Amino acid sequence: MEKNKKVLVIGGGIIGLSCAYFLQKEGYEVTVLDKSNIDSGASFVNAGYLTPSHIVPLASPGMISKGIRYMFNSSSPFYMKPRLDLEFLKWSWYFKKSSTKAKVEKAMPIIRDINLFSKELYEGIKSSGDLGEFQLENKGLLMVYQTEKERDHEMEVAKKASELGLEVYHLDKEGLRKAEPQIEFNAKGAIHYFCDWHTTPGQFMEFMMGHLLKKGVKINRNEAVVDIETNGDRLLRVVTDQSSYQADEVILAAGSWTSQLAKSLGLKLPMQAGKGYRINVEAPTNISTPAILLEAKMAVTPMHGFTRFAGTMEFSGINNTIRKERVAAIAAGAERFYQGLKISEEDKSKAQCGLRPVTPDGLPYIGKTSKFDNLTIATGHAMMGWSLGPATGKLVTEIISGKNPSMDLEAFHPQRSF
Repeated sequence: MEKNKKVLVIGGGIIGLSCAYFLQKEGYEVTVLDKSNIDSGASFVNAGYLTPSHIVPLASPGMISKGIRYMFNSSSPFYMKPRLDLEFLKWSWYFKKSSTKAKVEKAMPIIRDINLFSKELYEGIKSSGDLGEFQLENKGLLMVYQTEKERDHEMEVAKKASELGLEVYHLDKEGLRKAEPQIEFNAKGAIHYFCDWHTTPGQFMEFMMGHLLKKGVKINRNEAVVDIETNGDRLLRVVTDQSSYQADEVILAAGSWTSQLAKSLGLKLPMQAGKGYRINVEAPTNISTPAILLEAKMAVTPMHGFTRFAGTMEFSGINNTIRKERVAAIAAGAERFYQGLKISEEDKSKAQCGLRPVTPDGLPYIGKTSKFDNLTIATGHAMMGWSLGPATGKLVTEIISGKNPSMDLEAFHPQRSF
């Protein structure tokens, strides 16, 4: 490694900050750029899960037909807004091609491995004391069901997870009561994935930024990239609306905006923004264990100082429009499962959304392209961005350092075919 090698990270979400964390540990001089104030978006509104149990990619059999079925219902859990957009139509075709049983079977162990690797790195960050005392708890994840149909479907996933070596149990109604003794569920039971952990995203992001600044990483907020100058197979200069930067290595980790920046470089990264919503409830709920409410297709997480109710996957392009009917659907779903729970109008009015970058096959893009020697792509993590932040940061650092990566990166290649 060249001494004081300069690395520019475009994107200050969990992926970008995780890259900065491991790069500065290797002795690189790191600058992070973000067009926002780094206090909102997908890295702040997610469910906070570290999820080895989420072994099935979004692109799985039946999802396209679900999307078509839900297309004209804007409060549905999986909403694809009808629109004549060539990029969206291409992505939808690739998504359909990726949604086969064989491709899903091939993806599952890869998803498990990168999630377990990332969980170990989260534990390493915690034990290092670098960030101070942030929430990182291992209470597992309850997949709570109200119908036999959802139970049977989740039992199939649980069987595969168990075969892949993950710790999973089936809880009947009494078992669910023991797992959450202070809660009365309107449910028949749950699958308990004990391998999962949870955090409070905003807390972790704040602590991570504080640590990086202390270590000399520059974090430049509210600065948008307007041009990237190239010469042959090198990126020469990154121009923003405020300044310009030269770096030995550039990492493109701008989440849902990465495709636009890649396009300006002549690179195709098929990706769509999948909008998710969250409601925070500060009043006590007695909820102590994270849960996915299967029929409602939503997540519940006890966080540091509040309970988060999150969910939905909305494909409606890059925008931060909050659809009130989708927020209402999350609140109603939670109230159907937790007896006595009432989410106030005030809590609903403070709902926020974030855009998750979704690839056609549900696997992220991590690696270099054949076009530029000093560019590394790190994006496309869909609903697993929070879970996979540290793993991606570590892998990117290994790529830039020329070390053997901790995982085979072939499945994540930015130029893979669909």
